[in-house]
Amino acid sequence: MDTAQTSKKKDFWGFPVTHFTYFFQWQIINGYLTLWLEQVGHLNGTTAGFVFSMMAFMSLIFQPIFGIISDKLVFRKNLLATISIASILIGPYFQWLFMPLVHVNSALVAVITGVFLSFVFNGGVSVIEQYVQRASLANGFEYAHSRMGGSLAGACASFAGGKLFLWTPNSIFWACSVMGVILVCTVLFSDKIHMENAAAAGGDSDSLDWSLIGQIFKIRNFWILSIFYIGTSALYDVFDQQFIIFFKSYFHSAAAGTSAYSYMTTAQIALEFLLMFPMPWLINKIGSRNGLIAYGVILCIRIVGSALSPSVVWVIILRLLAGFEMPLVLTSIMKYIAGAFDVRVYATVYALASNFAKQISVFIFSTVAGNLYDSIGFQHTYFVLGAIVAVATIIAALFLTKENRVQAGEVKGTSSGN
Repeated sequence: MDTAQTSKKKDFWGFPVTHFTYFFQWQIINGYLTLWLEQVGHLNGTTAGFVFSMMAFMSLIFQPIFGIISDKLVFRKNLLATISIASILIGPYFQWLFMPLVHVNSALVAVITGVFLSFVFNGGVSVIEQYVQRASLANGFEYAHSRMGGSLAGACASFAGGKLFLWTPNSIFWACSVMGVILVCTVLFSDKIHMENAAAAGGDSDSLDWSLIGQIFKIRNFWILSIFYIGTSALYDVFDQQFIIFFKSYFHSAAAGTSAYSYMTTAQIALEFLLMFPMPWLINKIGSRNGLIAYGVILCIRIVGSALSPSVVWVIILRLLAGFEMPLVLTSIMKYIAGAFDVRVYATVYALASNFAKQISVFIFSTVAGNLYDSIGFQHTYFVLGAIVAVATIIAALFLTKENRVQAGEVKGTSSGN
């Protein structure tokens, strides 16, 4: 018994390392790519924007395809290893290929860069996430405890990325390549699955066919979950996109606002990291469906509250709620999909209902919100965004079905729970 417990503990630690190495790269690219494209790549705003548009567009292709492939592969690491190996090429690509391609055709380099980064990140993130979630069901650990590695990576990459960029800009991409090497080694040699429990995570891929995948679109609960994600998680990203501009308006100088924003963001990430540990316990108590609804309520309060804030102190307090929101939604969505849908199509549901639907919503709302910021101002735009979040949350509260709490790993037992 002791030997089995020791083996389980040892087998767990590879997964937080997987999360750390992958999300370190994610944070570097999301945090510093725009700056690099402007200062080093010498791309104008239009071309740089086209890179991100191409990433968003390609994600709409990669995510559903990767979801279906992941459900077919289950615990086989073909796709996971391919994405991990591709991440090693980030340093060589930006060091040796990007600039020569820019001199040939800037539009061409925007397309190639967008496709490449979308393959590794926009498409790859669902592959990483669903694999670790399935491993948590088979190996008997909490997904959120592994995801703490990703939260820690966000803080480390934000700090280290700035130092590396000031030292030499290209070093941020070589840091990604180093993390990619560690990721490949972890995926291939450390992330071990207890295959005797594979059935709990949809391990029988032989019974997965196109008819089963097609039936997803006939499930009302799939569409309710998609609507919820479109109206909440996507709005979370849209709200944050230009929040720094709103935040700076409370300060007399841009430098003071930027400095305060940096400290606030660091505190938020630290809070997110700390709350990842107790969050599974909370979700196991209240249920993942209720966790999703609570996330929607808190997000609505944060957005509307920001519009009503009389001082920067209230804005900061409300912003720190994001440190609670992320652990809440990440833990809840993983458990909810596992408990409310057939686990054989877990990755497909996750890719379509959350990532795919979210990307479409961000693509639409980003432009709309940008126009509203210019025409009616931040406060009134936040009222609009908050109203959308409120409607999506009410729809979820009324129509989202309860999960099978045993299947979701929220309670132990053999019956179907509540």
